[in-house]
Amino acid sequence: MNFKQYKIFRLPFIAIFIIWFVFWLELKTGLDFARFGVYPRDVSSLFGVLLSPFIHGNLEHLYNNSIPLFVLLLMMQYFYKKQTLWVVFFAILFSGLFTWVIGRPSYHIGASGLIYALVSFIFFKGIFTKNYQLSALSFIVVFLYGSMIWYIFPDMKEGMSWEGHLGGFLAGVLLALLTETPEEYKKTYKYDWEKPDFNPYQDPFMKHFDEKGNFVSDPHTHTTTEENIKIKYVLLKEEKKEEEK
Repeated sequence: MNFKQYKIFRLPFIAIFIIWFVFWLELKTGLDFARFGVYPRDVSSLFGVLLSPFIHGNLEHLYNNSIPLFVLLLMMQYFYKKQTLWVVFFAILFSGLFTWVIGRPSYHIGASGLIYALVSFIFFKGIFTKNYQLSALSFIVVFLYGSMIWYIFPDMKEGMSWEGHLGGFLAGVLLALLTETPEEYKKTYKYDWEKPDFNPYQDPFMKHFDEKGNFVSDPHTHTTTEENIKIKYVLLKEEKKEEEK
């Protein structure tokens, strides 16, 4: 692995460092950072849409989010390098706003909304593109985090923000539809007839075949079999008359 390939670890490490540093700072200062989270339908807490993913309630909450966040960001950096920041930013924004609109009256904090968005994005993007590498990645994500799907439903676990999970999941689906597929994973066509919009009637080669599948050397001077027979019959009839004379 060369130096450039090591760069895929940069964003995951930075993200993990930030959320752990914020947690350490909260413990050090004795302040309650939860008030900087998302409080639904409170205009003054709209800033929490962007801040809430970096705030965690306790060490268990922080630990449970750290590992999947690191793994998913690593996948994003490797397979969707140019799209990663776009996806991360809008995943945070959309899931946070969704929570702000439909959430219960409580402070919603944690990176789980972003995690759900990344899981959803990686899975659906692989399915939509139909690329074998991205499809394989989709199934790996399902294998690792498929059981998370149950926590987008209400009352699965007390104190858990299912609204943030659902918002992240929907954000991932939307971003999978809107985000451009990396060039190296776009489907390429070797032959024109492989393309979805291929029209055989406009293809130069296919024009050399008549409606019965017979090959015609020059389609521009082609006449049907019935016309050929008729012409041949007329010529033979005229030749016979000349012989009788």
